[in-house]
Parts: sequence; structure tokens; C-alpha cells
Amino acid sequence: MHPDKQPHDFSSSRRDEQRALIRETGDDTRPFLFRDPPDHARLRGLVQRAFTPKRVAELEPFVRSTTKSLLEGKINGEPFDVVQDLAWALPVAVICELLNIPQEDQETFQRQSALLARGLDPEFLLSEEDRVERDNAILHFGAYFHDLFAKRRAAPGDDLLSALVAARDGGDQLSEGELLSTAVLLLVAGHETTMNLISGSFLALSRDRDAQESLRKTGTIDRHCVDELLRFVSPVQITGRSLLSDMNFGGQMIEEGSFVLALIGAANRDPAVFEAPTTLTLSREPNPQLGFGFGLHHCLGAPLARLESQVVLEEVLQSSSSFEVVGPVKYRPNIVLRGLEELSLVIEP
Repeated sequence: MHPDKQPHDFSSSRRDEQRALIRETGDDTRPFLFRDPPDHARLRGLVQRAFTPKRVAELEPFVRSTTKSLLEGKINGEPFDVVQDLAWALPVAVICELLNIPQEDQETFQRQSALLARGLDPEFLLSEEDRVERDNAILHFGAYFHDLFAKRRAAPGDDLLSALVAARDGGDQLSEGELLSTAVLLLVAGHETTMNLISGSFLALSRDRDAQESLRKTGTIDRHCVDELLRFVSPVQITGRSLLSDMNFGGQMIEEGSFVLALIGAANRDPAVFEAPTTLTLSREPNPQLGFGFGLHHCLGAPLARLESQVVLEEVLQSSSSFEVVGPVKYRPNIVLRGLEELSLVIEP
């Protein structure tokens, strides 16, 4: 975005992704990711307390024990799919722990959340089949969470979902649509992007053995390292804003009301900002990467994503002599949330 423009010159409000449920319920189901103030601040504020540094620190034992469990039998020199068996499995277990979603339901979210992630791509890039599957996934989650909300009202717990339900029934008076969109956003955004970061990090470090060995000798992963991997992998490639006023960008006038795409993946490799932008430099500082977004919509789950990535890499590096990718590298067709579909990894003990 142009440096002279202020946040109030742009709008994040988008309705197209949620049109199926709007037709179905008559309710505004946009998550706070696609809302402007004051609604954005009100909805985000209800969730913010679940991602405080203190709460995230309290989750570390669960993250580490889950990671150890997922790695059992895999550090043996035999290939396994790191996307499915680790990069996906850990974040979904963590977000389901936060929401207190039954373990037996977790696997059913995989296909539905993947369809929603695909549906975040610009509308003109989606086929009619993509749109139908996205809308059906929204309806699927709507029915599922409607039942789960009823259970939380009848028997509330200390989980985040119970807190959101209580807020809906209390002073904040969240509508059913707001409650649903927030729960779905947490579930999908809570694991899709982290999954792509973790799997992309293994790919990057497999291709850069010097970086891998340097981390193995150090034994710990710090924030600089995670942020550089985030810059390098860029799980979120694109975001969009609607212009609330005319904007002059590089001598080109863009009219008020236009929808503009910001290419985060390209910005994270801008040679005017980053020295040797195509090189993985784990100690890079400063590192103004945009992997967690920017401004009002900076990712509130950033501390948790950092923790999960840090723990996974530490556990693998500390327990292995090396790891490498074997076989083809296959990406999903997604444009906005770019990530690997499968990645065969061999970890040597």
C-alpha cells in the first residue's frame, strides 16, 4: 500500500465469501478478518485474550507433548508425509484444544477447511465447482457449530468457544452469524497457515543444509529464525482491500471503490527492503516481513504460530542427525493460502 495512505483509506469488508450463509440465515456472517472498525475491534477483542503471551506460554507443554507423540516412530530414516502427519496434525490439535472440540471430530475438518481455504482465493480465479464446494463447507460448519453452541450453553466449560457463547448471551450480544464466523475463522485460520509455515520450513531447511546444520548445533529456534522462515515461505501470499478514496500509486490513479490486491509474498522478497531476498538468512535483523499481516489485521494468533513452529523444529533438530525431502514437491492450487499438498520427508536418527 502507498505509504501516504492511512488505514482509514482502506476497507477490509468483503461479503462474497459468506454469501451462502447470508442466504441461508439472513445474518451477516463475515468474520472480523473481513470487517472494519468498530465491528472488527469488538469481535477481535473477544478472541484476543485467548492469545495473550501468558496463555500461549501455558500451551507450550501441550504443544511439545503433542509434537513428541506425532514424531514417534518417524525419526527412523523412513519417508513419511510431513504435511499430513505433522504440519497439519499439530496445529489442528492445538486449535481444537483451545475450542475444546472432540478429538473424534478433528479429522472431519480436514477436507472442509481445505475447501474454505481454497475459497479465499479471488472470486475470478474460482471455478463454479470451487464456489459450490466452498459454500457447502460453510453450511457444513454452520450446522456443526450450531449444535456445538447449544451444548456449550447447556454445559459451559473454560474453553474459548464457551467464552464466545457466553459473550453472545451476555452484554456483547453476538449474533448467531458473528458467533459462527468467529469460530470458523479460528478453526480454519488457526491451522491452515501454520500448517503451510511448518511444512514450508522443512522444505526450505532441506534445501539449505548449512542452515539446517547451524540450527542443529544451536539446538534452539528463536523468534528471528521463525520470522525469517515466515518471510521466506510466505504462507499467506495475497490480501485485499477496497479503496475508500482515490489513490495515486506510482503515478497510476486508482479510483475509489476499487478492490486492490497486496502481494505479500512479493513484498517479503522486495530487494529494496531485504538484502539477498531470495536467500534464507536465519539471523536477519531487522526483518519487517509481512507474513502475519499488518495494521489492524495483524494476525492475533502470531504468538501461537511462532510457538508451534519453534517447538516442531526444535524437537526434530534435537532428535535427528539430518532430514531431507525425497520425491516430488507438490503444492495445492491455492493462490491466497499457499502451501504444500504433500511432502515426503526422511528424518535420520
